[in-house]
Order: sequence, then C-alpha cells, then structure tokens
Amino acid sequence: MIDTGPVPEHVFEQTPESLEHFTARHDLPAYLGEQLLHWVYRRGVVDPAAMTDLSARTRSLIAAHFDFEQGRILRCQVAGDDTRKLLVAWPAASGGDALPVIDAGRQTETVLIPAGQRRTACVSSQIGCPVGCTFCASGLGGLEGNLTRGRIVEQIHHLRQLQDAGRITNVVFMGMGEPLANFSAVTGAIRTMNAPWGYGISARKITVSTVGLPAAIRRLADFELPITLALSLHAPNDEIRRSLIPWAQYAAIDELVDACDEYFQRTGREITFEYLLLRRVNDRIEHARELAGVARRLRANVNLIRYNEVRGLPFDRPGDDDVHRFQRELRERGVNVHIRASRGRDIAAACGQLRHETATRA
Repeated sequence: MIDTGPVPEHVFEQTPESLEHFTARHDLPAYLGEQLLHWVYRRGVVDPAAMTDLSARTRSLIAAHFDFEQGRILRCQVAGDDTRKLLVAWPAASGGDALPVIDAGRQTETVLIPAGQRRTACVSSQIGCPVGCTFCASGLGGLEGNLTRGRIVEQIHHLRQLQDAGRITNVVFMGMGEPLANFSAVTGAIRTMNAPWGYGISARKITVSTVGLPAAIRRLADFELPITLALSLHAPNDEIRRSLIPWAQYAAIDELVDACDEYFQRTGREITFEYLLLRRVNDRIEHARELAGVARRLRANVNLIRYNEVRGLPFDRPGDDDVHRFQRELRERGVNVHIRASRGRDIAAACGQLRHETATRA
C-alpha cells in the first residue's frame, strides 16, 4: 500500500493554540500562526501561494499540512432583494475525498441576507436534519451527518467571497439541522466566529435556533459567550406542536418554557420564540391567545414567520391580513411581537428548499 502521508487538517478548525503546536513541530516562528489566521479571516485568502509575506518553505508546508476549502459550491441563487443562497457539497470525510457532483445527502445550504448595513449569514449545522418537521424541506432526506466546526465556519468564508458581500455582522443558526444536536461543533464554530483572530462577530449578534432540547438548552446556559437563543415553537399547544414536530413528543411546551426561563435567569439574555404561521393550522385568533399565554410566562420576544411553500408538502402560506390580525392579538395581550420580513422567496430561500428542488430535478 502506498503511504500518501498525513491527512491535511482543515484550516477553519485551527485556533492560535493549535497553530502554536504546528509552528513548534516544524521549527517555524511562533508568529506564523497569527499571520496565517490574518490571511484567512481578515483577507479571505485561502491559497497559500498568495500569502506573499511568508517564505516559500512556509507556504509549501502550509499547503501540505492544511486543507482550505472542503466544500464545493454547486449553485448560487440571487433573489430580487439581493438575498443569496449557496448550495454546498461536502465530501464524505475530510481530507482529500472527491467531492460529489450531485448528492442530495451531502449538500447543505447557507444564505446571505443583506439589510442596510447588516449582513446576516444563515448557516447550517448538519447535513439534512433529524427532527423531521412536517412543514420543512431540510429533513425530507433524514440526517446524513454532522458538520464539523470547520465546515460550519467555512460557510461564512464562502458567503464572504460573493461579490459585494461586505463584512458579515450577524449569524443565525437557522439553516439545515438542529444546532443543539451538534453541540460541540456549533459552540466551537461560534468561538471562531466571535474571536478577535477569527471573524470578530459580536456574540450578541449570533443566534442559535433550536426545536427544543431542554437538557441542551440548560447546557448552553453554561456557554461562556452571551449569544441569543431562539426556540422554534411553531405551535401554541402540545397537540398541534406534536403534529408538526416529531421531536415534540420528547418535551412538552411547559418543559421547554422552564428550560428557557432557566437560560434567561442564568444568562440575562431574552429568549426569542420563532412561530411559523401555517394557513388554517396554527394561525387562528384562538391560537394567538394561547401563544400569548405561553410567551408571557418569561422574558420572550415572538417572531412571526410567514411560511414559504415547499413543493410536495401540504401547507400553505397565510394571507397578510391573517398575519397582521395574529400580530395585533398578541400585542393587545402584552406580547412583544414582530413579523419577520420574507426574504428570497423567488430563490427557494426557506431552509432545505434549494437542496430539495435540486434533488427532485436531478
């Protein structure tokens, strides 16, 4: 058998500490790690040959030791509102594996959402999704695996390479997957996104959205960075929620509210309830009244989201009048509620839609 040498390490997995070990092993100056991180995160350069202030030997060592881009962009769609979505294919394992041309099970999505001076990256944490929400395209093929810390961070890199992308100011873990089911990789990626040597994104501008895992929510309360927690509630009572979200059978709304309240008490960070409005399913006035009762139990904001239709799924988008009526009912009952602007509808911007539509056309 031919020895092909060590498998390259993903550069987006690296930290100043890991690079200290690299420089020490190869008898390189200690400041090299800082230079490499500067090239990757500040300048967006992932070709060692272009790192011109490094010696030829150093560039050669870096090229041999590190893997820079593991994801391959299969499609890029641009909406009329300049929202941009990337479909990214990943190898089956890190380190030199051939990337699939079209493989619905190894693709994820990431979205750039511009709004004034804000540039929000919506990133995925898993390939597919284990939750299987009945209204969502992400879980139609089930779960194919977790994304590593580096592959989560690499999504930011790919978005930054888009023309006129600008600096990423906000990150939401609202792409494919359940972030708290990939806890270590997600929290590691957040550290890199927030770090001064990384992307330098304020922790308060990073949001983790979860379908609701009480134990993981309590564990997140011990995380050292003051991120925002969003609970994908989507229903005002357990009966409706269990019909929409299979994992809801494992945790009642009361349990989730208790875990979220503990998160708030320990971190001081208000909770956001994400509520996807599905026509004639959870968008009636009586549902708004029930939801108000849930939301008033703790310091919570409510984001109302209009459903983006997914081909093949039996759900419809509510009318604008129904959405505003729902919002008014919540406000009259003292709930801080906002309607999230629909972005990128013309490019299948809902989570998992682009992957699903690509697969069904193949």
